[in-house]
Amino acid sequence: MSQEANQSKIKHIAIAGNIGAGKTTLCTQLGKHFQWEVHYESTENNPYLSDFYHDMQRWSFNLQIYFLNSRYRQVLKILHGDKTVIQDRTIYEDAYIFAPNLHDMGLMSSRDFNNYFDLFKTMSSQIRPPDLLIYLRAGIPTLVAHIQSRGREYEGSMSLDYLKRLNERYENWISNYEEGRLLIINADELDFEQNKEDLGKVVNKVQAELHGLF
Repeated sequence: MSQEANQSKIKHIAIAGNIGAGKTTLCTQLGKHFQWEVHYESTENNPYLSDFYHDMQRWSFNLQIYFLNSRYRQVLKILHGDKTVIQDRTIYEDAYIFAPNLHDMGLMSSRDFNNYFDLFKTMSSQIRPPDLLIYLRAGIPTLVAHIQSRGREYEGSMSLDYLKRLNERYENWISNYEEGRLLIINADELDFEQNKEDLGKVVNKVQAELHGLF
């Protein structure tokens, strides 16, 4: 069977990783290489994001509901479509990393968190996990360098403690991830944005995982 025929079986590849890990960059590069459609995280037109970074306690629930709905809609579109799609961040990261972290930091009430997580469970029961999850593992220096280089004003007030908390939750989630095939890429050691050789290494790793799905 040809590679094109094989790949038509695969509908959903997703990239997970902390803020500044390089998800959007890698999504674009892999989408271009494999001729996949790319679904980006909706940050530019997100009506809550800027307010959230200025007052997390007030806007945390609103922001998480917005992301949950946005990603759920994306996954439904992927599953009902006929194209192979690579997705920038997953619905699981909101529920297992960002929302519980806000709750633990006292920035989301237990009432709101329980309401949010109950809605997530209902939604996630209606979808299936990605065919391949790519996790971009990155240390704090790498995350900070990427965040500073893109210069988003609303990210300027983000603390190192916040990034560390998220990284710990990511590692815990990934170490227990059993929903499907998983590929871990070390973003500290590979500069896939500037170095074509490094991008080639990532492409080869993804290609090998995809062949395992056939």
